Amino acid sequence: MDGQDKQEGALTAHSTEALSHQRLAEALSELNLHSAELSASKMAALASPCFFHKKFDKAVNLDKVLDEIADDETISHSRLMQTATSVREVSKQLQRRPIKMTVRNVMIVTKARDNELVHLTRELAEWLLCTPRYGSDVGVNVYVDHKLRKSKRFDTPSLLAKDERFEDMLRFWTPDLCWTSPEKFDLVLTLGGDGTVLFTSWLFQRIVPPILSFSLGSLGFLTNFEFAQFKEALTKVMGDAGMRVNLRMRFTCTVYRYQKHAAGGAPQHIEAEQFEVLNELVIDRGPSPYVSNLELYGDNNLLTVVQADGCIFSTPTGSTAYSLSAGGSLVHPDIPAILLTPICPHTLSFRPMLLNDSMLLRIAVPRNSRATAYCAFDGKGRVELRQGDHVTIAASQYPFPTVLSQPTEWFDSISRTLRWNTRGATQKAWDGDAKEGEEGTVEDAGFDIDIDNEDDHDSGYSAEGSAAGGRESPIRKGVKIPFL
Repeated sequence: MDGQDKQEGALTAHSTEALSHQRLAEALSELNLHSAELSASKMAALASPCFFHKKFDKAVNLDKVLDEIADDETISHSRLMQTATSVREVSKQLQRRPIKMTVRNVMIVTKARDNELVHLTRELAEWLLCTPRYGSDVGVNVYVDHKLRKSKRFDTPSLLAKDERFEDMLRFWTPDLCWTSPEKFDLVLTLGGDGTVLFTSWLFQRIVPPILSFSLGSLGFLTNFEFAQFKEALTKVMGDAGMRVNLRMRFTCTVYRYQKHAAGGAPQHIEAEQFEVLNELVIDRGPSPYVSNLELYGDNNLLTVVQADGCIFSTPTGSTAYSLSAGGSLVHPDIPAILLTPICPHTLSFRPMLLNDSMLLRIAVPRNSRATAYCAFDGKGRVELRQGDHVTIAASQYPFPTVLSQPTEWFDSISRTLRWNTRGATQKAWDGDAKEGEEGTVEDAGFDIDIDNEDDHDSGYSAEGSAAGGRESPIRKGVKIPFL
């Protein structure tokens, strides 16, 4: 009887596993990767906290996929490969497909103290308000910085006087509004440089709307749209063409404070502050004359003790910032990784390296450390880490979506800003053949030296190889080469 129960239990477990596999396959097959565009029924609002992923909530239920995997204590290699390949394909399709969305509310981020940018902000806001959209004879709602409400250069009264409906369409944003109601905005436009983009990331600590950045600053790694063509760019993005979005990875950095119980209880760590970081987290020795002594843990395992002036933990987006100056590598923003770059390490073997983005990092100041350490989050919010404190770094579930100007914009940006692989002079080409308009004719062009002897060729080998008339190696010629 017991044997029969075990057999029935095994059959039940087998059928459950088969059903689980079927449900997983159905979840992954819900996304039609070969269709021209996603249907409207697959554009519902989201279970995912990411603004961009909300548009694809019905396409593939990733929570369901993860639940199915979690139900199995073991997973076959073939199923693991199938799941990983499918999820990877979904991720690729999410970034490759343009999304069409009705943009009703546009937010403009600019430097309110820059007089030139205020005039450009006024020009952009007026065009967005006046240009007919989506069957209406007026434009869309525009949110500008609340600091411009009484600005004479922005001149709000004259703008509202153009149409009485603008009274309800022109609005003003505050940091509190961005923190509490980020879903109000369908599109965010930045006017400035990379610093303005980083400020926008600080405004949206959780859900981030798509960001379209116009280049009006000194650096332009993240600003790939020219303001002179803003009408064409926005008409395309807000029209039938839609927008392609690059989901840039961010870090969730959490500071924990060490507390010792007065009653002799066990010490504990209390969460103090949390930041969403787009570029990097920098931990350095600050004003202390001592070398930093930091313990680096990966998934709660001690990896190493950092002895240096500090350490940079950078996203791929931040690879062109402080990490690059400290000797780190350039990393494409589509690569999910954590860049670890030491600052003036005290050991020759401590070199920059890439870590997988699924790893949870923890950097702790030992309780017996001589000095404290200081953290900077995207260059802001400098925090002191005292003895016993630590900070954790994890890939954020709230990525930073930026609108792509063109597929090669990252290579264009590093070529434009860093002069990547640009030489002061290019290598001269062969000029043996006479060109049209130069002295001599084609008939008498050529080398004016005696090259009858094959040893007089400048090139050591021909394109056809030594057997076809090129220079032979000394070994083939029978020349003895002395060994040293």
